[in-house]
Amino acid sequence: MSTMRDIARLANVSVATVSRVINNDKTYRMRQETHDRVWKAIAQTEYQVPPPRVDGARDGTQQNRRVGCVLSIVQEKYRDPYFMTVLSGIEARFAHHGYTLDFLRTRAELKDRAALRDILEDPPGALILMDTLEPTLYRALRAKIPVCVGVDTRHEDIDNVGYDRFATAKSAAEHLIACGHRDIAFIGGSPSGQLETSERYVGYRCALFAAGLSAPEAWAHNCRWDALTCMAQVREMMEQPRRPTAICAASDLMAIAALSALYSMNISVPDQVGVIGITNIELSKFSSPPLTTFEIPAYEIGLVMVDLIHGRLTEGFPVPRRVLLPTRLIERESV
Repeated sequence: MSTMRDIARLANVSVATVSRVINNDKTYRMRQETHDRVWKAIAQTEYQVPPPRVDGARDGTQQNRRVGCVLSIVQEKYRDPYFMTVLSGIEARFAHHGYTLDFLRTRAELKDRAALRDILEDPPGALILMDTLEPTLYRALRAKIPVCVGVDTRHEDIDNVGYDRFATAKSAAEHLIACGHRDIAFIGGSPSGQLETSERYVGYRCALFAAGLSAPEAWAHNCRWDALTCMAQVREMMEQPRRPTAICAASDLMAIAALSALYSMNISVPDQVGVIGITNIELSKFSSPPLTTFEIPAYEIGLVMVDLIHGRLTEGFPVPRRVLLPTRLIERESV
């Protein structure tokens, strides 16, 4: 099924531009050539354009139909498969409720004063945060955009949607233990740069402790979500005299990077080393070997986020809410 990102790529415009064309948003001027190019791309992709809706935000203004989004991207923009799946769910629910995607920015891009000023001078009705922001930036945005919903952010004064990172990582490590592994390494990242603050790392450590196991500190790697760093750390670890028999990776991308590093060293998976991930991105079923992982309902996270925004704009709630969606084990061939 085609998405707005497919249309944007074909028309060579931003996703926000596609959303404005589809929703007939005339807030900003747009060249007719751009408008026509988007509709041509829509026709080519056979995208199902939703019918216009007349019900809307509490005050009925176009502003409250505009929603901005701050991405959490560690690779090139629009390339992170987990957050792009969340965004697909957001797009689908936008179409259902009649909202318009106003902008897509990364935290790094918002450090540009001109970009931030453009948002604050004409703020959208709501904001989606896929990243925890610095306090100064967060306060500036919240002052202008009171309705915010986050994806597992550390901002406790807004609604947050996600999954239990601690419990999922703990279950991943427990699965490795149940498969007979006793020497288990961890690789992942942390917003603060310190693994001790990562819920997934703490879940992994708790699983080991409960089983009466321990792991050297050298087996805990903070790759900062960079695939090349992950591969280098795995190679270095596996060159040591004592090496793990399994790797618990905090994301599928890092697990696949670990598989690549092991393959380059002629280390057989799962015969010599087992690898488990967390996410269940599409690529994981095609890795070599196919990756055992815990599935995160990323698309559904996007749906629930927009439902929360719609509820805030139309009804309001007295306190912030935290919604945790269930995860499940997907057993393949890497463990």
